[in-house]
Amino acid sequence: MIAADDEFLTGLPVFRHFEDVADPALYRALPPGWGLAIADIVDSTSAIGSGRYKAVNMAGAAVISGVSNSLGRHDLPFVFGGDGAAVAVPPHGLPAARTALSNVQRWVKDDLDLAMRVALVPVEDIRENGFDIRVARFQASEDVSYAMFSGGGNSWAEARMKEGHYALPAAEAGERPDLTGLSCRWNPIPATHGKVVSIIAVPGPSRDMPAFRQLVIDLVDLAEQDERHGHPVPADGPKLGFVGEGLGFEARAGAAYHDVWGKARRSLRILGESLLITVLGVTGLSLGRFNAVRYRRSVASNTDFRKFDDGLKMTVDIDVARLEKIRARLEAGRLSGSCYYGLHEQDAALMTCIVPSPLSRDHMHFVDGADGGYAAAASRLKAQMQVAAPH
Repeated sequence: MIAADDEFLTGLPVFRHFEDVADPALYRALPPGWGLAIADIVDSTSAIGSGRYKAVNMAGAAVISGVSNSLGRHDLPFVFGGDGAAVAVPPHGLPAARTALSNVQRWVKDDLDLAMRVALVPVEDIRENGFDIRVARFQASEDVSYAMFSGGGNSWAEARMKEGHYALPAAEAGERPDLTGLSCRWNPIPATHGKVVSIIAVPGPSRDMPAFRQLVIDLVDLAEQDERHGHPVPADGPKLGFVGEGLGFEARAGAAYHDVWGKARRSLRILGESLLITVLGVTGLSLGRFNAVRYRRSVASNTDFRKFDDGLKMTVDIDVARLEKIRARLEAGRLSGSCYYGLHEQDAALMTCIVPSPLSRDHMHFVDGADGGYAAAASRLKAQMQVAAPH
């Protein structure tokens, strides 16, 4: 079965033009026996309202890092949702994923002071309820591709988790996940065109999927009408910053609970690495095979700023004129019944990363809005759906 699972992962369709993301023919169903590891922050809206954006994003990325590291592989299909994440897990990896989820939940509570829900949902249960999990990959750069999900299964599983189904208990106090590579060193990335806008659009009550696919194509086209295609990260990469909060989160991710000296040593090492990369970036020098300028450029190209997770999710840097066109197109879709949507504007983006090694080229970077982002957009989406629901 392990060989069959590897064959499924290596055989997933890969597309290079993001507008193809809505093409159902590109997606392949998860094999039998797989599960969906899923998690989100309880009341993330309040946490974000208290200015805890970095902590919320770090918790979401920790789910991907913890599950992937527990299985010793980083090719599992996953999606980062800002305040949570989902990871597709093959049958042989389910016990390890279950432990990793419980450990991440404990770490988030103890070190980030946030409450996290975690669940592991069998794909068979999803299908028995009329939904599916179908996966494809978008080639974001020559070195990294990101999984896209369709079929409604992720959304169904998330809703059941929030109702208390499939819940996993937190690990015992002191247990920790393996969060090797989880990083949070970048400064907020200010908008250059006007606003950083987080957008979520999902199929509406008409269930007119051709109309929804056309909506996705139109939105992607509107966002791409500049030289960076709406990319919120500059082509030469973000500015490295010494943000105490982010440095502290990364230090905690690699140290045992109550290990004050361990966290202090990691903080000093992270600070030293950041200073070194800054100096190398300013001088243009290389250290062995590591070149800071080239690395920062690859950060931009490897960034996951748009995705499909039972609907379109984008965090893009756009001007006011394009924002109004996008808003009008979304509103037209809502009025026609082809979509529900949530949209949130802010002045900057945030980045959270998984970097197996500074010398590896497959480092992954997750972007969210710096002032609510996907969580705020999801809250508005939910409110819109509740208004539209029959009473």
